[in-house]
Amino acid sequence: MPITSLPLPPGPAVLDALPDLERALTGTAPIHPHAPDLAPHLPDGPLPDDLAVAIATSGSTGAPKLALLTAASLIASAEATAERLGGPGQWLLALPAHHIAGLQVLLRSIAAGTTPVVIDPSTVTPFALVEATAGMSAERRYASLVPTMLARLVADPVGLEALRRFDAILVGGAATPAPLLDHARSEGVRVVTTYGMSETGGGCVYNGTPLKGVSVRTDAEGALLLGGSVLAHGYLGLESDAFVVQDGQRWFRTHDLGTVDGEGRVTVLGRVDDVINTGGLKVTPRPVEEAVLAHVPAVTGAVVVGVPDPEWGQAVGLAVVTSPGGPPLGHVPDADVAQIREMLRPHLPAHALPRRVVVVPEIPALGPGKPDRAAVAGLITR
Repeated sequence: MPITSLPLPPGPAVLDALPDLERALTGTAPIHPHAPDLAPHLPDGPLPDDLAVAIATSGSTGAPKLALLTAASLIASAEATAERLGGPGQWLLALPAHHIAGLQVLLRSIAAGTTPVVIDPSTVTPFALVEATAGMSAERRYASLVPTMLARLVADPVGLEALRRFDAILVGGAATPAPLLDHARSEGVRVVTTYGMSETGGGCVYNGTPLKGVSVRTDAEGALLLGGSVLAHGYLGLESDAFVVQDGQRWFRTHDLGTVDGEGRVTVLGRVDDVINTGGLKVTPRPVEEAVLAHVPAVTGAVVVGVPDPEWGQAVGLAVVTSPGGPPLGHVPDADVAQIREMLRPHLPAHALPRRVVVVPEIPALGPGKPDRAAVAGLITR
């Protein structure tokens, strides 16, 4: 059965695609969801018998690939999500539907027999959220957001009140800052952090615990491997050593460093490719970003990258978004960088302290909520 191109527009018009998605979940009518302004390119290659969706990866590790998700894997993901969250419910779609997180909102709705309420991702405002929740009639309500959306909504009293009406708010696409999580939860928002990717049908680890049917382990280099019923069949027209068989089970080797403790809880430390080597010492960006958000006043967003340095090979570079009235946009003077380093010194090793800092109006993104670190490095070195 050939793969059918399926453009998915933003906003409520995307609901017209639900019949096609429902047929896809039978495993007999596979589709390739994409943005309406992108001409799809489908390479040749063998297809699994019950293929449902060929979806583009984010491209954060190179050119986007098409992950082949079967009907069985997507149904397993929907059922495991419903079980973890307390039962099926009605979903709010506020993400682009051609990305895996947004597409899963539609597929979970089909599996639950409910119709999602849709907000155009470009117009997710507190009042739009209130209006959307007023149109939700199911006993249980769910939504999927990225951290930047959550931050904007929590900061507004109207948005905060609307968020409290949901039984769970899934947040993924990028690491959610700990201060934001703590604040949202203290205000009664039921935030669930998610970890996963297109190759696992989206989030498969919720609040650090794998969903039912999902296995997580690490390899000798500390990279996370994900396996189980939600795993993709592979990539369309592309052989990849990311999919491996170990101990009789298929695994997907991610590009993320992490740990799995004795109780099976997963901690994601950051991407292998993002590790900074400065003077022979390695720096993982995520702990630095969390320290900046927690201990540098007025910072509301932070991304850490390695930038070329003639003395250290690489230096720790930092791009920040600040609250209104904060420092001006542009490169931060050396004297102010020294002050930032002193603020962070009690919380980070000396080699992890940022040496170059730039204030930006927003963090460049690669897919919904995912920082474009290459673009950030360009801003710092400009």
